[in-house]
Amino acid sequence: MTGTVETLEELIEQLPPHLRREVRDFVEFLLEKRAKRPRGKPAFRWAGALSDLRDEYTSVELQHKISAWRIGGG
Repeated sequence: MTGTVETLEELIEQLPPHLRREVRDFVEFLLEKRAKRPRGKPAFRWAGALSDLRDEYTSVELQHKISAWRIGGG
């Protein structure tokens, strides 16, 4: 590859025919995969997952703990 910026089409044109078919197959796979993504409202299955900690921590205390975990403060 040279130092110039090439478009995707220009790069594909440099490939032999059998590799162009592979590129096409991969692109079709990505498009199909994208189309299969579920659409709609989130399920929120995690809601209430920390309810057993309700008597032990306030929501603010949990937020502080989460912040500490994120920065590695345990």
